[in-house]
Amino acid sequence: MQTVQQLLKAKSAQLLQIGPNESVLRALEVMATHQIGALVVIDNGNLVGVISERDYARKVVLMNRLSRDTPVADIMSSPAITVSPDDTVRHCMELMTNKRIRHLPVVKDRQVLGILSIGDLVKAVIEDQSHQIEELQKYIAG
Repeated sequence: MQTVQQLLKAKSAQLLQIGPNESVLRALEVMATHQIGALVVIDNGNLVGVISERDYARKVVLMNRLSRDTPVADIMSSPAITVSPDDTVRHCMELMTNKRIRHLPVVKDRQVLGILSIGDLVKAVIEDQSHQIEELQKYIAG
């Protein structure tokens, strides 16, 4: 089973972030431009939360708020649930399932190294299973 560190190596090195006082509209623009579903929220170099499309749908749209007038801090998920580079894909999947979340910031020594999505983890599981199937087929074929 792969580790979080191995998954991060395969991803883009660019970590997209937003400040807690920026508007939700700005966060949505960044997510749309980069075709991602969440951003880490950083304040003075510290991770203070995560804002996702789900947060927007549930805490802005359904509450009749205006995106341009609502600060990220008002709707972000905080504190952020995080993982370390040494955690396994299995641990991340269990955490996401139990906490009902779709994005996990990766933190080491209080520094955000990246963010994993449920899609990243599913892809890793599929690749791992494909590799195991190949090895079993080779073993059976002798």
